[in-house]
Amino acid sequence: MLGFLVRLLPFWIREPLIILVGTVFGVRILFMALVDGEGWVPAVIGAVFLLGAALRVRVVVHALRARRRPAPATEAELVPVTPAPVTSAPVTPAVRRPVEKKPNAFAQASFAIGLFAVIGGALWIEGKLPEDGTAATGASRPAACRLDEDEELPSAYRSTPGAVTGADLCRALNRTELPELLGTPAERSVYASGTDNTAPLTDRKVAQPEARVEFETYTVELSATYNKLTVAQYAKLTTYGDGRDARKLTVLGRPALLTSDHMMKIQFDLGSGEGASGPVEQGPLARTLTVAFDGKDRGGSYDLTVWSESGLLPDDSALVDIAEAVLPRITRGARGQD
Repeated sequence: MLGFLVRLLPFWIREPLIILVGTVFGVRILFMALVDGEGWVPAVIGAVFLLGAALRVRVVVHALRARRRPAPATEAELVPVTPAPVTSAPVTPAVRRPVEKKPNAFAQASFAIGLFAVIGGALWIEGKLPEDGTAATGASRPAACRLDEDEELPSAYRSTPGAVTGADLCRALNRTELPELLGTPAERSVYASGTDNTAPLTDRKVAQPEARVEFETYTVELSATYNKLTVAQYAKLTTYGDGRDARKLTVLGRPALLTSDHMMKIQFDLGSGEGASGPVEQGPLARTLTVAFDGKDRGGSYDLTVWSESGLLPDDSALVDIAEAVLPRITRGARGQD
């Protein structure tokens, strides 16, 4: 369809437009191949675009030369014309026709280039305009949450009053100000998901939705566990283990606890031959902020966990700031009310 519309354009508009588009795309793809190290395939594609643009330039040059060169006289024009005998018939006065002006090739080419510049500028401005009110403040748009909407919601959610879903948690966590709260304002989320899980070893009777947002530097996970365990009881359990990094505090007027633990790392062999399955290994260190559902700590809590593959962790104040920004925005969606 696009090729058909291009063929409908006049020659002096179509050819400069094709030359400009081919040159821009060719230079851009070659830049990606040579500077960004994308490989030889983009380099070949970019060279093809530039070659096509060069051929179109050759066609335009020949057309310009043909317009400037006077047309050779034909054989009929070289034969002398015998004057007709004079008659006494009245001579009709000749009607002077207006001289037809030929289209200006330079003006048409300039118009095509200007039109393409206007279209490109409009597309560039559209990409800079705020889509949801966040681009105006310089914040990047987060990745869309991936949800398992086709899966049936476990019965634990229907039997638990007020239980939220993974979609609800992802909607609250995946916010544009999250990178700034983590201390990496230049990053944007590359992956976001929400799942409707149940707590392990509970026979699928305890709802435990989870949401995860991944950045290049950090990964943030938010979960809600609807059990009878209070934050105070959980703080006592940490004293039996390695609780040197545990710290009690209050967040949003609710009891909270900061703890550290290592993530689990599992390797699977999917038949590629590049690795082998092995036992569970110790992954990077993670920092978790556990916050009670309410100020009375009557059971159940939110867990906000942050970790990175490099082992770096943000300050504890960053987890507190995230919790204060995210937890009040957790609301039940349409699915959670079924």
